[in-house]
Amino acid sequence: MVYRLRVESTFDAAHKLVGFVGKCSNLHGHTWKAEIFVVGSDLDKIGMLVDFGLLKEKLRETTDKLDHSFLNDFDKIGNPTSENIAKYIFQNLKDLPKNVILEKVRVWESSQSWSEYFEN
Repeated sequence: MVYRLRVESTFDAAHKLVGFVGKCSNLHGHTWKAEIFVVGSDLDKIGMLVDFGLLKEKLRETTDKLDHSFLNDFDKIGNPTSENIAKYIFQNLKDLPKNVILEKVRVWESSQSWSEYFEN
């Protein structure tokens, strides 16, 4: 059996897409939503995979660095597309409990548009 847990966080940040032809090449901002999904099978003695609060804290440690920023200033993100932001968050989540695996990160730039990053 495998369990999947999901938590989310939001942050406000501006960006512009370098090399894009259209409105998104101009400076603009979003209230981004980031979700992380973890999986695991080993429940603790009370039947819990991992505390949601701990997962939220780990996600916030990463999204707080992005909050109220200009995402183009983050060299490690590269061109700040939602795809690259999802990869950045995935690669910067630290110290997750050993009994869970980070399955994927989903980043929403609007209520209708999201991208995901996961590693095979």
